[in-house]
Amino acid sequence: MNRCRTALSFSRPRLGALVLTALCAAGPLAIAPAAAQGTVQGSMSGMRNFPDAALRGSLVITGASDAEINGRTIRMAPGMRLFSPQNTLVMMHTIKGQQFTVNYLIENSTGMLISAWILSNSEAAQPRKGSDTVLRNYRFETDATPAR
Repeated sequence: MNRCRTALSFSRPRLGALVLTALCAAGPLAIAPAAAQGTVQGSMSGMRNFPDAALRGSLVITGASDAEINGRTIRMAPGMRLFSPQNTLVMMHTIKGQQFTVNYLIENSTGMLISAWILSNSEAAQPRKGSDTVLRNYRFETDATPAR
């Protein structure tokens, strides 16, 4: 009694199915070699669209749940997402202590950092509200008068 089949004992339809399966598995690699090598293509226009509420600032990840934006300490939300210039997710622990120019969103209800996008040089050249804003809810008389 022979329970184990040898390679030669496969019937012709079964061998055809094996060859077809192997070709289907290798097909995407032959069609998209760039994706197989792990390269990431940027967007077609080279510029990403950011939400209107996104602000501009300088981001430094200081801990597992803490960061600094423009020198001010802020907590990161549990679902905080950080995107690279290629729009892929960045793991926070890999860039701890490094400073990046980013567009970011603050969650309204908690005041936590919810999303940030590391900017490319061309994106950073575009003007955006945020880095020049004053972080206080009062005004001095000298704020309204121009400096001499």
